[in-house]
Amino acid sequence: MKAACGTDIQYASDLIKAGKLVAIPTETVYGLAANGLNEEAVLSIFKAKNRPDFDPLILHVANMEAAFALACEVPEMAKKLAEAFWPGPLTLVLPKKNTVPYVVSSGLETVGLRVPNHPLSLALLNALPFPLAAPSANPFGYISPTTAEHVMENLGNRVDYTLDGGPCAMGLESTIIGFENGEPVILRRGSLAKSAIEKVTGPISERINVSGNPKAPGQLSVHYAPRKKLVLINSETEISEEILNTPFTLLRFGSNLPYLKGKEALELNFSADANYSEAARKFYAMLREADAGNPELLVSAYITGHEMADAINDRLKRAATFNITTHE
Repeated sequence: MKAACGTDIQYASDLIKAGKLVAIPTETVYGLAANGLNEEAVLSIFKAKNRPDFDPLILHVANMEAAFALACEVPEMAKKLAEAFWPGPLTLVLPKKNTVPYVVSSGLETVGLRVPNHPLSLALLNALPFPLAAPSANPFGYISPTTAEHVMENLGNRVDYTLDGGPCAMGLESTIIGFENGEPVILRRGSLAKSAIEKVTGPISERINVSGNPKAPGQLSVHYAPRKKLVLINSETEISEEILNTPFTLLRFGSNLPYLKGKEALELNFSADANYSEAARKFYAMLREADAGNPELLVSAYITGHEMADAINDRLKRAATFNITTHE
């Protein structure tokens, strides 16, 4: 059975106050939201997603003041970034106050904070006296949801209500920035471009992969993945016997991979016009369509030519790390 879907802010607010789960739209992806200061409610997010307890969550708030009220230390650069990009696809990882439960931060002394840029979610946040913990509204590790329909297909009756805000405008998760010795560092590539960030920060380093437990969401090697095998290739010389002898879905960007044209059983295109914003917006929906199709093999390639390609390629790489995890 699938839960209800609609645009009733009051109903969503009442459910969350009662400790229930509500899927919410943002400009990036849909989130599975619960009272971020209620340990039991937050634990229900982990249970619904089958998410490991070592992967921290992000707290969503209505404004900058509400965000920084949850932090015990706010670097000046964090304030500048917030002023420049909130509401928007930026998450700041800051030292947390004791009011933030460790279940949210997976035992870390820091917590991710964000002000989403979507009218329904902002209206809901303004109607609540607490922040919302809200990771992507999907089974852990699977393709992120960018429509209300994606949420209901994947979570069914594990979510009590879905606020339907239409398709997400940006389509890739927020960019996450933490601080090391007071200096900003990118912990996850996302919808906010590095060049835009560096206009505020100057040159910035990245720590987007981890060998142990993550300091932010999206750092695990296997993530954002379809159930079917995804093979990434870069040149004609890399075409394997598996690709030549197995029906596959070709995921193209513009006119890339021309030498595979005609060999595929099905072709989908992230953007026929090679528009990077369109590709980001459609990326997860296209992966879902390919995953639902008949060919058991998916074939794509890294894309080049624009900084937004970095975030898309990051998702492709993690999605192609196959057979290390399974999805329910």
